[in-house]
Amino acid sequence: MATDNRIHFWRRNAKVPGRYPKDTKPKFNNLKSKKACSFQEFACSTNDAWDIDDEEDGHFSGTPFSAALPPSGQESTSSLHSQKLRPQAERPDRNEAPHPQQDHPSDCPHVNGTFGKSCSDADLSSSSAVRSPLQKQQSLPVRPIIPLVARISDQNASGAPPMTVREKSRLDKFKQLLASPNTDLEELRKHSWSGIPREVRPITWRLLSGYLPANKERRELVLTRKREEYFGFIEQYYHSRTDEHYKDTYRQIHIDIPRTNPLIPLFQQPAVQEVFERILFIWAIRHPASGYVQGINDLVTPFFVVFLSEFVTEDVENFDVAALPLETQRNIEADSFWCMSKLLDGIQDNYTFAQPGIQNKVKALEELVGRIDVDIHNHFKKYEVEYLQFAFRWMNNLLMRELPLRCTIRLWDTYQAEAEGFSHFHLYVCAAFLIEWRKEILCMVDFQSLLMLLQNLPTIHWGNEEVGLLLAEAYRLKYMFADAPSHYKR
Repeated sequence: MATDNRIHFWRRNAKVPGRYPKDTKPKFNNLKSKKACSFQEFACSTNDAWDIDDEEDGHFSGTPFSAALPPSGQESTSSLHSQKLRPQAERPDRNEAPHPQQDHPSDCPHVNGTFGKSCSDADLSSSSAVRSPLQKQQSLPVRPIIPLVARISDQNASGAPPMTVREKSRLDKFKQLLASPNTDLEELRKHSWSGIPREVRPITWRLLSGYLPANKERRELVLTRKREEYFGFIEQYYHSRTDEHYKDTYRQIHIDIPRTNPLIPLFQQPAVQEVFERILFIWAIRHPASGYVQGINDLVTPFFVVFLSEFVTEDVENFDVAALPLETQRNIEADSFWCMSKLLDGIQDNYTFAQPGIQNKVKALEELVGRIDVDIHNHFKKYEVEYLQFAFRWMNNLLMRELPLRCTIRLWDTYQAEAEGFSHFHLYVCAAFLIEWRKEILCMVDFQSLLMLLQNLPTIHWGNEEVGLLLAEAYRLKYMFADAPSHYKR
């Protein structure tokens, strides 16, 4: 009897799952329909979310990046997988306008800017002319070889010439500072704050991180000694990775390495992954207070790319590292280890037990946003969004999961130049980054939409110009707030 009722129900009703009734059009602005408005409702409504992801992963099992799935907490790249790993025949021409995304009723699950398999192709094309401003930002063009998010070139997104008159003048100034017998580090920091030219970035990062001395005559000796010291650690400790005491640490590192920047072929090369394994394992056993924590693997990549660019003139993301002389590979590895160690020395409380550094920074971000933009702060409270739910990753990974790698490198130019850039100035960058999306945040009217936006902010087209504006706003916030904690009191 129940079976007959179900059959007659579908015969009587014009509504068919996954389709719209005839002569009707979908409502695109009904954002409130059947969406969770609290964390509890959201959690209850996502029991089968992982099943959808598993199906999507299986669909792309034959692609070059199938072995490099993002880890838990790396939701910001999942939509890029689904858009950029399509077969070549399905990809639009780069000169064509990208197909817009549409809102669908609740029986079409909307996941990270893409749609579940219950949405038919006919539905996707039937209303292609309608999209909201946020969806326009999230409709990203597909590149045929390397996705834009994976391009490491540090040119502006607007396609500005690689070397203008002003840039040449700045490069000459850097070369002059670096060639002096004793480099004026304060002057070097002043010039580096607004970005370091690619040609001198490797030596400048080594100096600003404290890895190299300011005295030019001593640099070669220090480099030789530190590189030998690092490979001494390898000989002394690396064989212990299979010991009972360290095997769990090594196993976690071995799992996380393939997930590091999975869209960039450079980081999927076995030679590069072995380098990262050695760097992270040696750092972990030399810092037992924290050991290895997920997220530290991301912090190696900017240093590795910058020091590799010293020997590569073509696109770094496609370069075969195994083609370099062995001695050069060893030097890049050792320099990456020491500079990453210098960075982590200033933020190690982010990775000790219970990660108190991150907890404190997230709390400070909440307090700061509550004083500089009460509308956003109250909006989060209204829909029960906790800062820890999105800002933990911002602090743990230094915004590396939110920005393309080229933007991270530019951001770190300023962090290296700023006093306590990674430990203190980063807080104000996060605040400025949040306020940047003020309009989009206030348009979201439920918990689920807010969290998906905050975990998938559309920064794929960002370049030096956008990062420069972000840093300028962060500096303004620091100048007005850091030394005057009562200035914004409510």
